[in-house]
Amino acid sequence: MDLKVILSVFACSCYFAVLALDNGLALTPPMGWLTWQRFRCITDCKKYPNECISEALITRTADIMVKEGYLQAGYNYVGIDDCWLERERDEHGLLVPNKERFPNGMKAIADYLHNKGMKFALYEDYGNLTCAGYPGVLGHEEVDVETFANWDVDYVKLDGCYVETEKMDTSYPQFGKLMNKTGRPIVYSCSWPAYQKKPDYASIAKHCNLWRNYDDIQDSWGSLTNIMNWFGDNQADFAHYAGPGRWNDPDMLIIGNFGLSLDQARVQMAIWSILAAPLLVSVDLATIRPEFKEILLNKEIIAIDQDVMGKQGLRVWREKNIEIWTRELFDGSYAIAFVNQRDDGAPHSVSVTFNDMKIEKQGYKVHDLYKEEENRYIGPKEKFETRINPSGVKFYKFTPNRLRAVEIV
Repeated sequence: MDLKVILSVFACSCYFAVLALDNGLALTPPMGWLTWQRFRCITDCKKYPNECISEALITRTADIMVKEGYLQAGYNYVGIDDCWLERERDEHGLLVPNKERFPNGMKAIADYLHNKGMKFALYEDYGNLTCAGYPGVLGHEEVDVETFANWDVDYVKLDGCYVETEKMDTSYPQFGKLMNKTGRPIVYSCSWPAYQKKPDYASIAKHCNLWRNYDDIQDSWGSLTNIMNWFGDNQADFAHYAGPGRWNDPDMLIIGNFGLSLDQARVQMAIWSILAAPLLVSVDLATIRPEFKEILLNKEIIAIDQDVMGKQGLRVWREKNIEIWTRELFDGSYAIAFVNQRDDGAPHSVSVTFNDMKIEKQGYKVHDLYKEEENRYIGPKEKFETRINPSGVKFYKFTPNRLRAVEIV
């Protein structure tokens, strides 16, 4: 490994140790697959046998992730969101997976995933009910945490329906402490700030590995741009809290579903990687079209998202619905996305300065991460020009001429 890489990893580890949740997990943004966005709360397995929230859906998806290269690309978590439970706890007060849809229980699913080299993520809610009306953890925190540990769960997503928001500042940290006490390493995904008007991000970053900041994403370009705009408008409040072990979460990747064009799907993958966001896919991997699969498996863009420095990028320029998002990388390079939110029917040309892009004024090799252009070079006295499709993106890696590429093995 190159000395610069070693020093970068060491620096990141020290930074993590001082500021992040002390469980040693999620040193890069988690990657995986979740049920919610695509499959929601479909529970009728007779009517929708290939779409209902069930053991069969999870095992089928895990098999595809291994066979089709998703696991190799880094997508190693497989997650069940809401609607996996029976409507009532058992006579001992324990959570019970739906007996028809999960006949072998959650420990069997964990074993299945672990045997394939994958990890198991599971949803719950801090309220007395989940958002879909199934039993929540409120009043059962200790026994539920012990249950998750006994089931060998690797990642818990804790939602915030049906609980008073003012209690979240103490209840979410307490739940995380209970998980740590089990001795099982469990990534902690909090929905804490998404329910509050003025979240305490310093405390959230101290107690959670990742946290949902804003509204649920829906399967549309309008929802995607709404989230992007909110992150850009409010980035000063929370971007600096992101880093190894703690991540802002703009919600799931909707790439490959029904609502995004190919260009729009490329926008989401680019901006999520700029944001150092968790890459949590929610799509039917059995039917995804090849062009969307190619986006999800783009190794160079995944490497941007997983950059070891873990510094969240920012929206640095916006004019007439054209935006520039820039992220600094561990080796001194930059990932830069040019996003066009216009819909006026023709690609839009821009010519911008180094100051506009918020990068150092020097010579760069410019590599198109979607491979639509040949590599080019820009000198320190030049402007950078590009042309972006309507509701599309141009996504580049700018590598200073003085640096050589470093590959982490």
